Amino acid sequence: MYKHILVPVDLNDESFADKAVEHAVWLAGQTGATLHLLTALPGIHNSMVQSYFPEDAAQKMKQDVRNNLKAFAERSVPQGVAYDLSVAEGKPYKAIVKTADKLGCDLIVMPSHKRSKANKLIIGSVASKVLEQSKVNVLIMKPQG
Repeated sequence: MYKHILVPVDLNDESFADKAVEHAVWLAGQTGATLHLLTALPGIHNSMVQSYFPEDAAQKMKQDVRNNLKAFAERSVPQGVAYDLSVAEGKPYKAIVKTADKLGCDLIVMPSHKRSKANKLIIGSVASKVLEQSKVNVLIMKPQG
């Protein structure tokens, strides 16, 4: 059924990704799919941002993020489930849609950030934009709790 499942991971708050990864791992186990864990770095090559940092700062930041994503994957994805890692630059929703297309993913499993009780019926803005722009199915996981 599914061959490639993209799972966006917000490394600033990994607890949001836990439930999505758990479901994606289960689906991969059922279908033999490969998981593609993705995290996005917004604006690191913005000319204004770049002018404040040494030339190699963006590359070092990207490598640090990749290392953190790898550590997350090692904690969250059991042995025997195939996965790979991607670090993309740009707005998160654009990075998710672009990466899903580039990798030939047939499903995106992602969390929806719970902002407050007042808007609990509204999915997060990133999830909403991915749902709107994605060419493939999107499974949005409710926040835990």
